[in-house]
Amino acid sequence: MTLVVDASVAVKWVLNEQHSAEANALRGEDDLAAPTLIAVEIGSALWKAVRRGAIQRRDALPALRASLLAFANIVADNTLYLRALTLALDLGHPVPDCLYLALAEQQNAPLATADETMMAAARRAKIKVRRV
Repeated sequence: MTLVVDASVAVKWVLNEQHSAEANALRGEDDLAAPTLIAVEIGSALWKAVRRGAIQRRDALPALRASLLAFANIVADNTLYLRALTLALDLGHPVPDCLYLALAEQQNAPLATADETMMAAARRAKIKVRRV
């Protein structure tokens, strides 16, 4: 079964955060999928972690590589743009987040997230959600 994973979960794979153990339990459990935006979001979180001294610079690139390898399917954002914008307009939710919702809808798959506002948006869109 496919499971769409958003950045709030994937970042927990490489940074020691609350609920990292639960996030790590998802790795290898299902066929994980995400839009290509995931790489930018994980990279940004790693950059911030280096800036605040939470991880070493030398660990950032391997962490990004390792997190991306967990995905069986990374889907090109451009295949999701129109639906993501429609969802954003309908839900009053940011377009980048709606890329994950559009992918979950397209794959008829649940979304794994640790973000409360994303959970609420997914529910409004009638997309199954797994809280991490």
